Amino acid sequence: MSRIGNKAITIPAGVEVTVSEGNEVTVKGPKGTLTRQFSSLMEIEQNAGIITVKRPNDEKHTKQLHGTTRALLHNMVVGVSDGFKKELQITGVGYRAAAANNTLTLTIGYSHPVVITAEEGLTIECPKQDQIVVSGIDKQRVGELAANIRAVRKPEPYKGKGIAYKGEHILRKEGKKAA
Repeated sequence: MSRIGNKAITIPAGVEVTVSEGNEVTVKGPKGTLTRQFSSLMEIEQNAGIITVKRPNDEKHTKQLHGTTRALLHNMVVGVSDGFKKELQITGVGYRAAAANNTLTLTIGYSHPVVITAEEGLTIECPKQDQIVVSGIDKQRVGELAANIRAVRKPEPYKGKGIAYKGEHILRKEGKKAA
C-alpha cells in the first residue's frame, strides 16, 4: 500500500488547479504556472480544494507510479504558492561568488572565473561572497542548478574546501603524518 500516494493534497488559497484530458495538470499560483503530463493509468480527482490520486490495480509498477504522481503534484502546488530554494556555502581561502543579472561568477581556485547562467524561471542570489541561494518554483530545476553549481568544485575531504550545500556534513580524512 502506497502511504504517500494515498495522502490527499490540500490546495492553498490563491492556487488554481486544472486537470484536462490525458491527465495534463496545470497549477497556477501567485509565483507562476506549472504544467505537467502524468500517466494515463492514474486517476487524478479534484473535490472542494483537495486533490486525490487513485490507482487502478495493485501491480508493482502502478504502486510506484501512484506515489511518484502524488509527490510531483504536491511539489507543483507548493512551488507555485511558496517556491523552493537551495542554499550553498563556499569554503576556501580566496574562494568567492558574485551574482548579477541571473549570472553567477565563481572564483574558486581555477585560472579563470567560472560563469553559470540561470535558466528562465530560476534566480541566483549571493547575500555574501561565500553564500549562494538558488530559488524558483520547479523543485527539480532548482535542485539540478544547485547540483551543477556544486559540481564545479565539490568539497574535498582533507580541508573541506569547495562548494557544499548549507548544513551538509563533509566526511573528513586525516592527512599524512610526519614519521
